[in-house]
Amino acid sequence: MHPDALIITDVSPRDGLQNQAVHVPTEAKIELVRLLAAAGLTSVEVTSFVSPAAVPQMADAAEVMAGVQRVAPQLRASVLVPNLKGLARAMSAGAHEVAVVLSATETMNQRNINMGLATATAVCEETLRAARKAGLATRAYIAVAIECPFEGLVGSTEVVALCERMLAAGAQEIVIADTIGAAAPAQVTRLLRDLAGTLPLGQTAMHLHDTRGFGVANAWAAIEAGIRRLDASAGAIGGCPFAPGAAGNVATEDLVLLARQSGLHTHIDPDGLRAVVEFAEVQLKRPLGGRSMGWHRSGKSAARS
Repeated sequence: MHPDALIITDVSPRDGLQNQAVHVPTEAKIELVRLLAAAGLTSVEVTSFVSPAAVPQMADAAEVMAGVQRVAPQLRASVLVPNLKGLARAMSAGAHEVAVVLSATETMNQRNINMGLATATAVCEETLRAARKAGLATRAYIAVAIECPFEGLVGSTEVVALCERMLAAGAQEIVIADTIGAAAPAQVTRLLRDLAGTLPLGQTAMHLHDTRGFGVANAWAAIEAGIRRLDASAGAIGGCPFAPGAAGNVATEDLVLLARQSGLHTHIDPDGLRAVVEFAEVQLKRPLGGRSMGWHRSGKSAARS
């Protein structure tokens, strides 16, 4: 990857919508993904093959996957799978890239998926191995990697060990997630320094939330550490249904502006992102947008960043 390129995976169709009280129709989800692709996003997490009882917004995962393949066949479209059953459903729907989520603490795993850390780790390993055997691309999230809403600060030793196990099981990309948006830039810097001997930079991404207003600053800390893969959500839509206090994800439009003003290239059109956010506002019936959205709405955005 060119050092001036920044790859953004937009997670608004999955992480953004999973916790919304307003029901979003299947065709609207497909249109959201189409608009993201039209804006220049090449990587989007489009849905989640989890239990519909646990996350009702994702009950139409197979239909969304089929629609995405129809309207954006060139897109790198990843899906979340919790276990082998979810993987089987994703494969039946034609998914080519899957992601697993492993929380870094015992309590978060118990609250999220009703499993202890050891069992959750084994399930993720089993799922990754099966996905790689089937020829699928793979991502592995390490959730609450800096702070857990139940156990507090998380030590880097545990995070390093979990990353090593996910890599060994076949994860091609490890996503370090500040799930509740509690991190500050110095913490991001320290964690990535501790991970440097374990995770190749080209296989490392960060997933950031903006609960305390540090999302873009944390993204910059990651960029300065050499990370060139970041998750974000158009309009800052998001929040984990199993993590109290988790506000929206860092906004895709904020990272595009950060890249543009810092000499990095995303090849994402800010005006196209504005269309995405305006469409999502209609669907969710409320104003959306990151901290830079006023700049985007003003018409000052121009060419792709």
